[in-house]
Amino acid sequence: MRVAVIDDWQEVAQNCADWRPLASRAEIAFFTEPFDSEEAAAAALSGFQVILPMRERTKFTRSLLERLPELRLLALTGHGTGHVDTEYCAAHGIICCGSGAYSPAGTAEYTLALLLAAARHIPHADAAMRAGRFQQHIPLGMVLEGKVLGVAGLGRIGARVAAIGQALGMRVIGWSTNLTAERAASLGVEPVTKAELFARSDAVTLHLVLSPRTHHVVGAAEIAAMKPGAILVNTSRGPLIEEAPLLAALREGRIRAALDVYDAEPLPPDHELRRLDHTVLSPHLGFCTESSFAAFYGESIENIANWLDGRPSRVIAEKPRAP
Repeated sequence: MRVAVIDDWQEVAQNCADWRPLASRAEIAFFTEPFDSEEAAAAALSGFQVILPMRERTKFTRSLLERLPELRLLALTGHGTGHVDTEYCAAHGIICCGSGAYSPAGTAEYTLALLLAAARHIPHADAAMRAGRFQQHIPLGMVLEGKVLGVAGLGRIGARVAAIGQALGMRVIGWSTNLTAERAASLGVEPVTKAELFARSDAVTLHLVLSPRTHHVVGAAEIAAMKPGAILVNTSRGPLIEEAPLLAALREGRIRAALDVYDAEPLPPDHELRRLDHTVLSPHLGFCTESSFAAFYGESIENIANWLDGRPSRVIAEKPRAP
């Protein structure tokens, strides 16, 4: 039995859980580099009966699955299946198991970190210190107390971010297509239209599920409506934002962006975002915490062992819910 542990881009998988019980029953291979194409993924993963990916980093499309005839189990980290052709899996006897009780706290806290880094120019300050400078050429920071925080999406993560904003003394307004007055009131958030959210906020943070309905939900009109110097934070999914108008606004210095997610991941080395000022960039780390990965890998090992024993656990097949 061969098990492929893929998408271990941080090279942490082997230290996040005890692999010994599984290693005594199967050959385990760890893949730490992203696949640069579907062809590369198919070539690397051919011959494995079990694949353990890290969340949505690799898309298991029908065309990829067709090239993996020996695959019998996808031991998914998390419970979403939007990156997997579950209909193909069901038709061809490939079981999908989920793992990890993902806490919204990690991403909510990371959102705060990005917001503060952008508001107080922390990356500029760090770079200056490492270059032997002190305060020279560092812009003045923004005090968040008294400012307006716009939260797009008030689910588990968005609700926590709203509470964090309130703790900082910010006035929190919120929008989503399914936000009710009752939900907003329970969170102490003022419900507004999408147009109002972008026009009134000093900082906007996105916490929406990516779907056809939310693809490019932040486009040219929303970015143009933002206040000069306002901050756009995205720890959800890159394609929520239309990239071309965002790049244009950043080139002009009209707004700032604190981004953890991108249209293409990994972000290409020559991507323009890497060269632009008025940005804080991180490599999709919002969910990457010790506790989350311990749950992801620990439960995945258990799922694989149970499957080997003929009693699959945490079996999932449903598509994720729309926002």
